[in-house]
Amino acid sequence: MSGLLYVYAVARPPLGGVPGSATGVGGGPVRPVEHDGLLAVVSDVRAEDFEEAPLRDHLEDLDWLADTARAHESVVRAVGEVTDLVPLRLATVCRGESGVRRLLDQGARLFAENLDRLAGRVEWGVKLYAAAEQETAPEPRCAPAEGPSSGRDYLRRRLRSRQSREQSWTRADALARRLHTELAGHAEAQRLHRPQSGQLARSHGVNVLNAAFLVRREDSEAFVGHVERLTPPEPGVRVELTGPWAPYSFADLSDTRDDGRVGA
Repeated sequence: MSGLLYVYAVARPPLGGVPGSATGVGGGPVRPVEHDGLLAVVSDVRAEDFEEAPLRDHLEDLDWLADTARAHESVVRAVGEVTDLVPLRLATVCRGESGVRRLLDQGARLFAENLDRLAGRVEWGVKLYAAAEQETAPEPRCAPAEGPSSGRDYLRRRLRSRQSREQSWTRADALARRLHTELAGHAEAQRLHRPQSGQLARSHGVNVLNAAFLVRREDSEAFVGHVERLTPPEPGVRVELTGPWAPYSFADLSDTRDDGRVGA
Protein backbone atom coordinates (compact mmCIF):
# COMPACT_ATOMS: atom_id res chain seq x y z
CA MET A 1 0.00 0.00 0.00
CA SER A 2 1.29 3.47 -0.87
CA GLY A 3 2.33 5.71 2.00
CA LEU A 4 0.29 8.75 2.94
CA LEU A 5 1.39 12.24 1.94
CA TYR A 6 0.16 15.40 3.65
CA VAL A 7 -0.33 18.21 1.09
CA TYR A 8 0.18 21.77 2.35
CA ALA A 9 -0.07 23.95 -0.72
CA VAL A 10 0.12 24.09 -4.50
CA ALA A 11 2.47 26.39 -6.43
CA ARG A 12 4.12 26.63 -9.82
CA PRO A 13 7.63 25.31 -10.43
CA PRO A 14 10.41 25.99 -10.06
CA LEU A 15 10.31 26.29 -6.30
CA GLY A 16 14.07 26.47 -5.90
CA GLY A 17 13.92 24.06 -2.98
CA VAL A 18 11.60 24.02 0.00
CA PRO A 19 13.16 26.16 2.76
CA GLY A 20 15.22 24.12 5.20
CA SER A 21 13.32 25.62 8.13
CA ALA A 22 10.09 23.97 6.98
CA THR A 23 9.31 20.92 9.13
CA GLY A 24 6.15 19.06 8.32
CA VAL A 25 3.34 17.63 10.42
CA GLY A 26 4.83 15.04 12.75
CA GLY A 27 8.32 16.48 12.31
CA GLY A 28 9.04 14.99 8.90
CA PRO A 29 10.92 16.73 6.06
CA VAL A 30 9.00 18.62 3.38
CA ARG A 31 9.50 18.10 -0.35
CA PRO A 32 7.91 19.10 -3.67
CA VAL A 33 6.04 16.83 -6.06
CA GLU A 34 5.86 18.29 -9.59
CA HIS A 35 3.30 17.38 -12.22
CA ASP A 36 2.22 19.00 -15.46
CA GLY A 37 3.15 22.61 -14.66
CA LEU A 38 2.10 22.50 -11.01
CA LEU A 39 3.88 21.64 -7.78
CA ALA A 40 2.53 20.24 -4.51
CA VAL A 41 4.38 20.73 -1.22
CA VAL A 42 4.12 17.48 0.77
CA SER A 43 5.51 15.44 3.65
CA ASP A 44 5.08 11.81 4.72
CA VAL A 45 2.64 11.16 7.58
CA ARG A 46 1.74 8.04 9.55
CA ALA A 47 -1.23 5.94 8.48
CA GLU A 48 -2.23 5.41 12.13
CA ASP A 49 -2.87 9.15 12.36
CA PHE A 50 -4.14 10.04 8.90
CA GLU A 51 -6.09 7.11 7.51
CA GLU A 52 -9.75 8.05 7.29
CA ALA A 53 -10.95 6.49 10.58
CA PRO A 54 -8.17 7.74 12.93
CA LEU A 55 -8.19 11.13 11.23
CA ARG A 56 -11.91 11.47 11.92
CA ASP A 57 -11.21 10.84 15.62
CA HIS A 58 -8.28 13.28 15.67
CA LEU A 59 -10.44 16.04 14.23
CA GLU A 60 -12.44 15.97 17.49
CA ASP A 61 -9.26 16.54 19.54
CA LEU A 62 -8.60 20.29 19.92
CA ASP A 63 -5.03 19.80 21.15
CA TRP A 64 -4.17 17.60 18.18
CA LEU A 65 -5.82 20.07 15.84
CA ALA A 66 -3.83 22.96 17.31
CA ASP A 67 -0.50 21.12 16.93
CA THR A 68 -1.33 20.09 13.36
CA ALA A 69 -2.48 23.60 12.44
CA ARG A 70 0.77 25.11 13.75
CA ALA A 71 2.89 22.71 11.70
CA HIS A 72 0.69 23.25 8.64
CA GLU A 73 0.95 27.03 8.90
CA SER A 74 4.71 26.86 9.50
CA VAL A 75 5.22 25.06 6.19
CA VAL A 76 2.83 27.31 4.27
CA ARG A 77 4.47 30.44 5.68
CA ALA A 78 7.99 29.21 4.85
CA VAL A 79 7.07 28.30 1.27
CA GLY A 80 5.05 31.50 0.86
CA GLU A 81 8.22 33.49 1.52
CA VAL A 82 9.79 32.18 -1.71
CA THR A 83 6.83 31.82 -4.09
CA ASP A 84 3.12 32.45 -4.62
CA LEU A 85 0.96 29.54 -3.56
CA VAL A 86 -2.55 28.26 -2.98
CA PRO A 87 -2.83 26.97 0.61
CA LEU A 88 -4.85 23.78 1.03
CA ARG A 89 -7.17 23.07 3.91
CA LEU A 90 -5.94 21.41 7.07
CA ALA A 91 -5.37 17.62 6.86
CA THR A 92 -5.44 17.26 3.07
CA VAL A 93 -3.90 13.80 2.64
CA CYS A 94 -3.23 11.76 -0.51
CA ARG A 95 -2.22 8.14 -0.99
CA GLY A 96 1.31 8.31 -2.35
CA GLU A 97 2.72 10.49 -5.11
CA SER A 98 0.23 9.01 -7.57
CA GLY A 99 -2.58 10.42 -5.41
CA VAL A 100 -0.86 13.82 -5.31
CA ARG A 101 -0.55 13.86 -9.12
CA ARG A 102 -4.21 12.92 -9.38
CA LEU A 103 -5.04 15.83 -7.07
CA LEU A 104 -3.08 18.18 -9.33
CA ASP A 105 -4.73 16.75 -12.46
CA GLN A 106 -8.29 17.00 -11.16
CA GLY A 107 -7.81 20.52 -9.78
CA ALA A 108 -5.51 21.87 -12.52
CA ARG A 109 -7.89 24.56 -13.78
CA LEU A 110 -8.86 25.80 -10.32
CA PHE A 111 -5.28 25.74 -9.05
CA ALA A 112 -4.14 27.81 -12.05
CA GLU A 113 -7.00 30.31 -11.63
CA ASN A 114 -6.30 30.70 -7.92
CA LEU A 115 -2.56 31.12 -8.45
CA ASP A 116 -3.24 33.90 -10.98
CA ARG A 117 -5.83 35.63 -8.78
CA LEU A 118 -3.94 35.39 -5.48
CA ALA A 119 -0.44 36.16 -6.74
CA GLY A 120 1.19 38.84 -4.59
CA ARG A 121 -1.75 38.89 -2.15
CA VAL A 122 -1.91 38.13 1.57
CA GLU A 123 -4.70 37.71 4.08
CA TRP A 124 -5.21 39.87 7.18
CA GLY A 125 -7.59 38.83 9.95
CA VAL A 126 -9.57 41.35 12.00
CA LYS A 127 -11.50 40.25 15.09
CA LEU A 128 -13.46 42.41 17.46
CA TYR A 129 -14.33 41.37 21.01
CA ALA A 130 -16.84 42.79 23.46
CA ALA A 131 -16.10 42.36 27.15
CA ALA A 132 -17.86 39.37 28.66
CA GLU A 133 -20.31 39.88 31.53
CA GLN A 134 -17.84 39.00 34.25
CA GLU A 135 -15.30 41.44 32.77
CA THR A 136 -17.67 44.40 32.61
CA ALA A 137 -19.54 43.93 35.87
CA PRO A 138 -18.14 41.72 38.62
CA GLU A 139 -20.99 41.44 41.10
CA PRO A 140 -21.68 39.40 44.23
CA ARG A 141 -23.70 36.24 43.63
CA CYS A 142 -26.49 37.29 45.97
CA ALA A 143 -27.79 40.48 47.55
CA PRO A 144 -26.52 41.47 51.01
CA ALA A 145 -28.89 40.77 53.87
CA GLU A 146 -28.19 43.80 56.08
CA GLY A 147 -31.43 45.57 55.34
CA PRO A 148 -33.69 47.32 52.80
CA SER A 149 -31.15 50.02 51.92
CA SER A 150 -28.50 47.39 51.17
CA GLY A 151 -31.00 45.54 48.99
CA ARG A 152 -31.80 48.73 47.06
CA ASP A 153 -28.08 49.43 46.61
CA TYR A 154 -27.60 45.95 45.25
CA LEU A 155 -30.43 46.40 42.74
CA ARG A 156 -28.98 49.75 41.65
CA ARG A 157 -25.61 48.10 41.06
CA ARG A 158 -27.27 45.36 39.04
CA LEU A 159 -29.09 47.94 36.95
CA ARG A 160 -25.87 49.90 36.31
CA SER A 161 -24.12 46.64 35.43
CA ARG A 162 -26.80 45.74 32.89
CA GLN A 163 -26.73 49.22 31.37
CA SER A 164 -22.93 49.06 31.13
CA ARG A 165 -23.08 45.73 29.31
CA GLU A 166 -25.73 47.04 26.91
CA GLN A 167 -23.64 50.11 26.15
CA SER A 168 -20.57 47.92 25.60
CA TRP A 169 -22.44 45.70 23.15
CA THR A 170 -23.88 48.73 21.33
CA ARG A 171 -20.38 50.20 20.93
CA ALA A 172 -19.00 46.84 19.80
CA ASP A 173 -21.75 46.35 17.20
CA ALA A 174 -21.31 49.85 15.80
CA LEU A 175 -17.52 49.50 15.65
CA ALA A 176 -17.77 46.06 14.01
CA ARG A 177 -19.98 47.44 11.25
CA ARG A 178 -17.72 50.43 10.68
CA LEU A 179 -14.54 48.35 10.68
CA HIS A 180 -15.93 45.84 8.21
CA THR A 181 -17.34 48.47 5.84
CA GLU A 182 -14.32 50.77 5.79
CA LEU A 183 -11.65 48.07 5.70
CA ALA A 184 -13.43 46.36 2.81
CA GLY A 185 -12.81 49.57 0.86
CA HIS A 186 -9.05 49.13 1.36
CA ALA A 187 -8.97 45.45 0.36
CA GLU A 188 -9.48 43.54 -2.88
CA ALA A 189 -11.88 41.09 -1.23
CA GLN A 190 -13.32 40.27 2.19
CA ARG A 191 -14.88 37.31 3.94
CA LEU A 192 -17.04 37.27 7.04
CA HIS A 193 -16.47 34.15 9.13
CA ARG A 194 -18.71 32.88 11.88
CA PRO A 195 -17.72 34.45 15.22
CA GLN A 196 -15.65 32.07 17.32
CA SER A 197 -16.84 30.84 20.68
CA GLY A 198 -15.73 28.64 23.55
CA GLN A 199 -12.25 27.10 23.30
CA LEU A 200 -11.88 28.16 19.66
CA ALA A 201 -12.01 31.84 20.58
CA ARG A 202 -8.87 31.54 22.77
CA SER A 203 -9.29 35.12 23.93
CA HIS A 204 -11.02 37.19 26.59
CA GLY A 205 -14.42 38.56 25.68
CA VAL A 206 -17.10 37.64 23.15
CA ASN A 207 -16.13 37.55 19.48
CA VAL A 208 -18.43 39.96 17.63
CA LEU A 209 -16.58 40.32 14.31
CA ASN A 210 -14.42 37.68 12.60
CA ALA A 211 -13.39 38.96 9.17
CA ALA A 212 -10.63 38.29 6.63
CA PHE A 213 -9.34 40.74 4.05
CA LEU A 214 -7.36 40.08 0.86
CA VAL A 215 -4.68 42.75 0.45
CA ARG A 216 -1.82 43.23 -1.98
CA ARG A 217 1.42 42.47 -0.18
CA GLU A 218 2.81 45.92 -0.89
CA ASP A 219 -0.32 47.53 0.60
CA SER A 220 -0.07 45.67 3.92
CA GLU A 221 1.54 48.50 5.87
CA ALA A 222 -1.18 50.91 4.78
CA PHE A 223 -3.89 48.38 5.66
CA VAL A 224 -2.48 47.95 9.18
CA GLY A 225 -2.51 51.74 9.50
CA HIS A 226 -6.21 51.83 8.53
CA VAL A 227 -7.02 49.26 11.24
CA GLU A 228 -5.16 51.30 13.85
CA ARG A 229 -6.84 54.52 12.75
CA LEU A 230 -10.30 52.95 12.91
CA THR A 231 -9.79 51.43 16.36
CA PRO A 232 -10.78 53.91 19.10
CA PRO A 233 -9.52 53.37 22.67
CA GLU A 234 -13.02 52.55 23.93
CA PRO A 235 -13.59 50.57 27.14
CA GLY A 236 -15.34 47.24 26.77
CA VAL A 237 -14.27 46.55 23.17
CA ARG A 238 -11.02 45.23 21.72
CA VAL A 239 -9.74 44.76 18.15
CA GLU A 240 -7.27 41.99 17.27
CA LEU A 241 -5.32 42.15 13.99
CA THR A 242 -3.50 39.02 12.74
CA GLY A 243 -1.39 38.37 9.67
CA PRO A 244 -0.12 38.52 7.11
CA TRP A 245 -1.25 34.99 6.28
CA ALA A 246 -1.39 32.99 3.10
CA PRO A 247 -4.80 33.70 1.55
CA TYR A 248 -6.63 30.70 3.05
CA SER A 249 -10.04 32.38 3.09
CA PHE A 250 -9.83 33.30 -0.59
CA ALA A 251 -8.64 30.03 -2.13
CA ASP A 252 -11.67 28.74 -4.03
CA LEU A 253 -11.24 25.00 -4.61
CA SER A 254 -14.87 24.04 -4.09
CA ASP A 255 -15.28 22.35 -7.48
CA THR A 256 -12.65 19.64 -6.94
CA ARG A 257 -14.11 16.15 -7.04
CA ASP A 258 -12.50 12.67 -7.05
CA ASP A 259 -9.01 14.02 -6.64
CA GLY A 260 -6.79 11.40 -5.04
CA ARG A 261 -7.31 12.43 -1.42
CA VAL A 262 -7.74 9.82 1.29
CA GLY A 263 -11.48 9.50 1.87
CA ALA A 264 -12.33 11.51 -1.28
